[in-house]
Formats: sequence, C-alpha cells, structure tokens
Amino acid sequence: MSRASELLAGPAFALADALRGRELRVTDIVEASVQRIQATDERVNAFTQLTLSRSMAEAAALDDRLAAGDATAPALPLLGVPYAVKNLFDIEGHTTLAGSKIERGAPPASADAVLVQRMKAAGAVLLGALNMDEYAYGFTTENTHYGPCRNPHDLARIAGGSSGGSAAAVAAGQVPLTLGSDTNGSIRVPSSLCGVFGLKPTFGRLPRTGSYPFVASLDHLGPFGRSTRDLALAYDAMLGHDAHDPSCVKRPHEPTSAGLALGSGGLGGGVRIGVLGGWFREMATPEARAAVDRVAQALGAVRVIEWPEVARARAAAFLITNAESSALHLPDLKARPQDFEPLSRDRFLAGALLPAAWLMQAQRVRRWFAREVAASFADVDILLAPATPCAAPLIGTEWLDIAGQRLPARASMGLLTQPVSCIGLPVCTVPVWGADASLPIGVPLIAAPWHEDLVLRCAHTLETAGVVHAPFAVLE
Repeated sequence: MSRASELLAGPAFALADALRGRELRVTDIVEASVQRIQATDERVNAFTQLTLSRSMAEAAALDDRLAAGDATAPALPLLGVPYAVKNLFDIEGHTTLAGSKIERGAPPASADAVLVQRMKAAGAVLLGALNMDEYAYGFTTENTHYGPCRNPHDLARIAGGSSGGSAAAVAAGQVPLTLGSDTNGSIRVPSSLCGVFGLKPTFGRLPRTGSYPFVASLDHLGPFGRSTRDLALAYDAMLGHDAHDPSCVKRPHEPTSAGLALGSGGLGGGVRIGVLGGWFREMATPEARAAVDRVAQALGAVRVIEWPEVARARAAAFLITNAESSALHLPDLKARPQDFEPLSRDRFLAGALLPAAWLMQAQRVRRWFAREVAASFADVDILLAPATPCAAPLIGTEWLDIAGQRLPARASMGLLTQPVSCIGLPVCTVPVWGADASLPIGVPLIAAPWHEDLVLRCAHTLETAGVVHAPFAVLE
C-alpha cells in the first residue's frame, strides 16, 4: 500500500498533519482518493458525480501554496483532506440533483453552498456529490433513479438514508470526511448502519444556504467521519452565522476541537449520563439494546430517563414532514407525477391531503414535547439510545419484526431518531460493533441545545477507550 493510500485509510487529522510535514503532495492524496473511488464505487454506488477537474485544481493550488512557503497554508485545519457532499449541496457549475430525476433539467448552481465554501477555506478538497434518497425522503438510499447505495460492510445490505452515500463513502475508505443532511434521522441512521461517526448539530447552528431543502423547520446539515476529532475539525470549520438562512442562529463561535482533550482520559465526575428507556428500549432489537448497554457501562451510566409520549412526538414529526415537504413539491406533483420515485411520490401526495388541523396539532405536540425534554436535562447532561432499531437490513427488505410487531422496514429505520429530530437537539452518533464484529449499530449521544462540545467530548472518551471505532471496509 502506498503512503497516500495508508493516509487515506486513516483519519483526516492525521492526513492533514502528514501534508503539513511535506511527506507527500496534496495531489498525491487526491489521486489516491480518486483511485479508491474508481476501484470500489461500482459496487458501493456512493457517488453520483465526481468533480475531477475541480479536485485536481484545488489540490494543485494547495501544493503551490505549500511549495511557495505560504505560512497560512500549514495552518489550514483540513489541509488537503478529500471530502464529498450529499447531492443536495450546491456545487458551482454542477446541477444539484437532490436524488431526483426532475432536477436533471435545472440549471447548474451559480455558487457553492455556504458550508462547501467554508470547507474549502479550511483546506479541504471537494471530490464530488453523493447518492441519497430522492429529495431526502427516506431512510435507506434505495434510489430507483441512481441505484441503491450499498453498505460497504455487507454489499447486500442498505447503507441507510437519506444520506446513505455520505456514510458509505467514509466507510468504504473513499474519502475520510463527508457532509450530509438530517431531517428525521438522515445522518444518524446511515452512521449507525455503516459504522461511522456522525454529527447532527443543534437546529439552527450551521447555515443551510445553498442546500436543497426538504423540511425547512427540521433540516440540519452536518459531517460524517472516521474519528471524533475529524468531526470536530469539520464542524469548527463550518461554524458561523449566515444571514441568508433565516433559521441560522446568531451565536458566538464555540469551537469544539480544543475541548476534546478533556475527554481523552475519561469524562470525570462532572458529566451526568443517562439512558433513555421506554419507547427507546421497547422499539429496539436485543442487538440494539446491547449496543447501548455497552456504551452505558463504559460511561458509568445507570440512570434511566423516560420521555413522555414519544410515539406522539414521532407522529408529529411525520405530519410536519409530510405537510412541509409536499407544499414544496406540489407544482411538480401536479405537472409530472410520473417522474417521482413511487414511494416518495406517495408520501408527498399524502402530505398534500393532510387537514390543516392535523398540522396545527402536530406543532402543539412538538412544542409540548420540547418543553418536557428540556426539563429532563436538569438531571442529566447526556442521554443514550439506539440510533436504529436493528443493524442494516438486506436491500429490498419490506418488513421488520420489532417489539412483537410487523412494521414497514423503510419507515421504521427512523423509529428512534424522529422524536429527537422534532426538537432539534445536538447528537453525535458513535459506531458500536457486536460480538461477531460483522455489522455495527450506532448509539446517539444526545445533549441539550448548543452542547455540541459535550457530545463530541463524550464520543472522544469512548473512542480513546476503544469502546467505539470506525474501521473502513475491505472491498478488494
């Protein structure tokens, strides 16, 4: 294995350190990443588009800066790190497909999404756009227009969704970092199934300007990586208010990377950890519960917290999702319904028919649930739960048996994430591997709003203790 390939197989921060030490060129890393994608993606199907000319130009520009002794280049936190974005982020000069057939005729983006601009400013090199569920409406990335994205750890299984390509590209070792979106679980579900780290920040923390919307009141953007330090570096690079996103909150910069060291030797006695019971225990398989128990034992968590009316909160998230997303797509639903994927089209149509009174009641439940959950953080700082009710099902699975019930598989992969999405809490999902180490199940670390530092520090504690890790899949 070449030195570039070795670095590509590791975390992004180590790759950037090697480039600062001039062990090799940024161009070498980007070429190794492209080769890895070309060697593996016919099987994984994570990418929908490569941006090769742009990638090589960005790499060459960074090499020139380093060769010229530009003192600012080595200081870039993501120097030379290859990354890719879910195909709902605008990439200048390329059409934003959002997993759809309908958007193929849209004009190319006139500018990069704000988060893409910030990643470039941090030294990262964009390699392309990634597979997803159509218009981000799904939990499996079984896209009929662009083909299903496959789980690199078992190619017969789903990668999760809707950011399936984002998780799979990291798990397959194609790139060490990716960006995705999370509305009802679309970072947490694929992180869980593909065995990578994923961060869903607090709602309103990162700007969404230049990304294709799904549900404006629920959409979040965030990173995937193979280490907590990588997540923190990417998150810190993307921080900052943007006036063009009305949901983006004005807050001071609160970077997280420096604070990770506080979790290297354990969290200490000051951080209170609890485990979510009730719904989150009942609607999970024994394997998913075992993953939570392993993390809870490592963190010394014994307190069980039960949120009230979780099923109602999930129902509220469903209704809000249906109503807001269908309103966005109503013109195309009327003009060209045949061009939607059948599953997403039916969901959008159902949303278009919802009575207004149902949406109003859903919003009432959402506000009430947010108040109840906020009160629970008076007693704990971090809460644990399974990210998914089970490990990755086979592609094409129609039904799951959970808690003695036969449930539709595609919708039920979000059973445990949707209640959290509804109220916008920050979550870092960590990958836990079972006794047979064949398939992972993620455990979300959930905190009160604006505490990304805490969930990342907790995740880093687990990672440095060897409780969680994100190996890339061997596909050769």
